[in-house]
Amino acid sequence: MIDISVSNLVKEFEVGKKILDGLTFQVDSGERVGLLGPNGCGKTTLLRILTGVVDCDEGEVVTAPGKRIGLISQIPVYPVGYRVEDVLDTAFQSLRDMEEEMASIAQRMAAGDHDPALLARYDRLSASFQTGGGYEMDTAKNKVCNGLSIPRAMREQPFDKLSGGEKTRVNLARLILEDTDILLLDEPTNHLDLRATEWLEEYLEKFKGTVLAVSHDRYFLDSVVDRVIEIKEGKAEFYSGNYSFYAVEKERRYEEQLRQYEKEQAKIEQLEKAAQQLRIWAYSGNDKIFKRAQSMEKRIERMRTTDRPKKERKMEVRFGEREFRGDEVLSIKGLEKSFGERRLFSDVNLEVEGGERVALLGDNGTGKSTLIKILMGEETPDGGKFRLGPTVRIGYLPQIIHFSHPERNLVDTMIYDLDCTAQTARNRLAAFKFRGEDVFKPVSALSGGEQSRLRLCMLMDSKINLLILDEPTNHLDIQSREWIEEAVEEYEGNLLFVSHDRYFIDRFATRIWMLEGGRITDFKGSYQEFQAVRQRQKQSGQAAPHHAPVPEEGAKEEKPKRTGGTKELEKQVNAAERAVAKAEERMYDLSIQIEEAAADYLKLQELYEQREALEEEILKLYGTWEGLSAQLEEARG
Repeated sequence: MIDISVSNLVKEFEVGKKILDGLTFQVDSGERVGLLGPNGCGKTTLLRILTGVVDCDEGEVVTAPGKRIGLISQIPVYPVGYRVEDVLDTAFQSLRDMEEEMASIAQRMAAGDHDPALLARYDRLSASFQTGGGYEMDTAKNKVCNGLSIPRAMREQPFDKLSGGEKTRVNLARLILEDTDILLLDEPTNHLDLRATEWLEEYLEKFKGTVLAVSHDRYFLDSVVDRVIEIKEGKAEFYSGNYSFYAVEKERRYEEQLRQYEKEQAKIEQLEKAAQQLRIWAYSGNDKIFKRAQSMEKRIERMRTTDRPKKERKMEVRFGEREFRGDEVLSIKGLEKSFGERRLFSDVNLEVEGGERVALLGDNGTGKSTLIKILMGEETPDGGKFRLGPTVRIGYLPQIIHFSHPERNLVDTMIYDLDCTAQTARNRLAAFKFRGEDVFKPVSALSGGEQSRLRLCMLMDSKINLLILDEPTNHLDIQSREWIEEAVEEYEGNLLFVSHDRYFIDRFATRIWMLEGGRITDFKGSYQEFQAVRQRQKQSGQAAPHHAPVPEEGAKEEKPKRTGGTKELEKQVNAAERAVAKAEERMYDLSIQIEEAAADYLKLQELYEQREALEEEILKLYGTWEGLSAQLEEARG
């Protein structure tokens, strides 16, 4: 059965610029479809057409009769004074109506009205109320609110006082409680933290209806969708798999079309030379040869069937890097911060050494951005201190971008802030895909993603060795996210970032700081390894440790995911060498202590035990170094 049918859809907002141009596709009942394409290609417009908010110029949209459609980005307007709880209760309106009618009938029967028709009506209502989940309304509501991080305090707040992200979460909860048949999701994970996103994925896995999702969250797409529709130049291209399948298949199709195009062009070039020669001979008066030349030229025109495939131009830029000296990057001791009676974190003690890439994770509101602001000097801690290494220079991309003069255009912003020439500013902006008339737009007219891109354009001119990113991929489409990842991969300094983008975390983190319950769990390893440890602890009922867990003896460790080719391996080899050098220095200090304690038997015994443990540690460090060195040699060929 077909739930959504779209035929030859056309929509234009500017004359001559069709955002949708003959779009045709269908979605069958129960399918999970991802809708992809760069920002501005018409994905949100399509969803608004499907819900009847926007009319199409041409074409036809048909949805299955009797099926209820819910769109996440479309937040209804509620009466003034409506609390979040009232908004959530609108999902049960039909059940509430049944409940009121049942109460009214019960009163009439208690007053002596024993009409058989009335009793039959009550029985039908009671059965429908029970089947529809009327007796589990509060349980269902609490379950969904807990999953989407909508606490009791928020449920008592006026809905119109919430932020855009909070309204989106509440609306998502309402649609889930309504048990909608067709879910249209427009960037559903943009305002969800990791825990809420994972909960939504689990819900969608059990959801029996149809899902059409617009998302730039590649991890979410891999988990949820089983088919991809890409909007390209106003038309639909189809991929029968999740995002990972789409990424590989798209590249394969590009290569295949490029080969076909080049083969066609080579044949055309050969025939054009032959046709030109025939025309030369035809000038001698041979009409038959002239007709052969014309026939060959028509054949050449018929052969021009394959267009040269287009590929999004990559931004050929990278972060500036400053030479780093010394191992110490950041030292945090006893840090704590509260706002009124609400304590965000306390007793935070952490050390960061050269080459580490740290992901700071946690639910929304736990204090991740506050910790970053403390490190940047924008907030003052209530207690404790932190110290940066003497040669550390920070580059910072905040979550909310501010420009001191948003009325300036892009060129002037670059000229004033970077003290460069107009031509240099234009060249830099072009490298970041700001071209043509776009560079004369005021900064205030840019979208959130474009402002992030402009700030990065300015940041990459700096010589830095500690890059701090607060939600760097928010509001960016997949192509822009991939570009940022390429730039970060080229960057060889230290990295500290806050992100809910699991694809980004999985690619770059070599260490995880999980902020929850006012404490930070420090785990040295990849995000997948961290998740695996957390899952084992959850199954065994153990509490999460506040320091990196030591692998069980004899347990086979998974190799961490390698990214960045030999550069990443080189950094890890260097880090392993530093670790060995440090351990050797400790062994030297220990040998001096043993000599000094020659007359103290008890002290000597303790030092010998320390030396034995250190010798074992050094052997392991050498093993790690040798393994990484071998991998590096193999990678170098």
